[in-house]
Amino acid sequence: MATDETWVDTSPGGLLHLLRTGRAATRADLVRLTGLSRGAVTARVGALAAAGLLLEGADLAPTGGRPAAALRLDPDAGVVLAVAVGRSRSQVGVFDLAGREVAGDTRDHEPGTGARDLMPDVAARLDSLLDGLVAPSAPRARVLGVGLSLPGSVDPASVTATDAPVMRGWDGVALAPYLSPVTDAPVHLDNDTSVLVRSELFGRVPVARDMLVLKASTGLALGIVADGRLVGEGRGTTGELGHTRVDAAEDLLCRCGATGCLETVAGGWALVARLQEAGRPDVRHVRDLTTLALAGDPEARQLLREAGRHLGEALAVAVNLLHPEAVVVGGDMATAFDLLTAGVRESLHARAHPAAARALRFVPATHGEAAGLHGCAALAIDRALDPRAVDALLRE
Repeated sequence: MATDETWVDTSPGGLLHLLRTGRAATRADLVRLTGLSRGAVTARVGALAAAGLLLEGADLAPTGGRPAAALRLDPDAGVVLAVAVGRSRSQVGVFDLAGREVAGDTRDHEPGTGARDLMPDVAARLDSLLDGLVAPSAPRARVLGVGLSLPGSVDPASVTATDAPVMRGWDGVALAPYLSPVTDAPVHLDNDTSVLVRSELFGRVPVARDMLVLKASTGLALGIVADGRLVGEGRGTTGELGHTRVDAAEDLLCRCGATGCLETVAGGWALVARLQEAGRPDVRHVRDLTTLALAGDPEARQLLREAGRHLGEALAVAVNLLHPEAVVVGGDMATAFDLLTAGVRESLHARAHPAAARALRFVPATHGEAAGLHGCAALAIDRALDPRAVDALLRE
């Protein structure tokens, strides 16, 4: 039984969780937090060390003042694979258990490419990355899990997309079998905004305990963090900000089939369409739009500023209701962070209650364009090092 009022998992996996989240650093800490005897803690620590999951004492790299009995997760005990798939780009990577990227590969693909065409390529790229980590005759790194993300709504249990308007032909396609030639480790699926939030919460003190995480790219979505946790974690969907009805959109047709959605005036796909209609066929993706804006193109800059104003109007409602401390902005439109957020601030502060918005901070996503990939790695690591998963690994 734990010695404080909060229940603590006293299994070996539970002890590892205490160590990797910084709540404990020594056997003495584990005894104090769990109420276990020193002998029981030593036995559990020994099992974790024998499985290659822990570094202890003399095995640790020397640092000033580190206790001789210090314990910590061995980040090289295995790797996880990360796959972030978007409408026109896929990113794959190999990460250690501390969330550091070991190898990665990013490639564009034609919008509308189906799962049956893209996923074999994703698997081949992961295979190549794993092969490149070791000498030809050496064994591969131990893969503990795969984190995969898609835009739209997904079903984590079946590892399928359920409603992905920008990914035609992906709904209902089982994705895990495509990765089975690479690894038999479990595949964990979430949507792209959820993994963006994970990238902000994993392995660091977040910029705020209560915050909104805006994904502004081809589409628009919103993640909500309350008391340091993603609201609705594990559901496979996040806030459908882009499909909120707004007056400015009137009867404009959205790609979801409805009219009047915020995306029709502020989503990346709509802004690109407006430039193409204005005689700019070279602009094919929101990344092209932000590149032009940052180079000083007045039309692109105006579109982003205007999109920010529309976003600010919608976000003002969330700010009034939730009183977040910060808004984190990620996605391709965040490349032009200052331009976009200038418009957001303008309308948000005009509409939100002063008490809710006065101290509100706007910050760019920590990992920039790689945020989704880092979030997929965080998803896989959190699942692989969940106490139940660790205990199952030890039983094997």
